[in-house]
Amino acid sequence: MNAEPGPPMHVAILQPATLRETTMPRGDKSSYTDKQKRQAEHIEEGYDKRGLGKKEAERRAWATVNKETGGGNKSGSGRGVPDTNVSSKRGGRIGGPRGGKASARRPAAARSRSAKKAAATRKRNAKKRSSARKTARKR
Repeated sequence: MNAEPGPPMHVAILQPATLRETTMPRGDKSSYTDKQKRQAEHIEEGYDKRGLGKKEAERRAWATVNKETGGGNKSGSGRGVPDTNVSSKRGGRIGGPRGGKASARRPAAARSRSAKKAAATRKRNAKKRSSARKTARKR
């Protein structure tokens, strides 16, 4: 058997240093727009008010901006992709995502009762739908 000298097939070959130098260093915010930087700063302030550490607040703020906007939008492809506001809709609301001042004023026990009642209704309706599908399949 003629085996050629060289690394075994299962060994990973590392990239030369010249290829790695072209990537942006971690933490470089130059590819973010001014708006994205303002958003991150505002989100970070919110985390600071909640008592999170400075580094953790900054990390979470940039993670949120990345999730909503898809990373740095200053140049290159992907600038035309619309932003989402999934993370913005979640934060710190009493009474659920659609609840306004009225639900926030209600006591926690009342909100909990309503939530349990709604969950039971959803479960009941799901059961009805699944049994209706089963009878439709039998036909």
